[in-house]
Amino acid sequence: MDLREPLEFLVTAVCKEPDIVKINEKFEGKKTIYEIFAADDDVGQIIGKSGRTIKSIDLILRSLKKGKGEFELKVVR
Repeated sequence: MDLREPLEFLVTAVCKEPDIVKINEKFEGKKTIYEIFAADDDVGQIIGKSGRTIKSIDLILRSLKKGKGEFELKVVR
């Protein structure tokens, strides 16, 4: 399952400037890395207090993936 679309939906939902959000997909072996680019003010919104928001997004995506393949989320400033 491609997680790019649900990831983009979840990330843009918490951003003040959703039009600026960009998600790049990289592959390292069997692992998929999703790089999330957003406005500087929105980076804090995406990460959340003590990383709670990004951890919640990760949890939702892992439930969609159902254990098939590995992935990693990176918020890039």
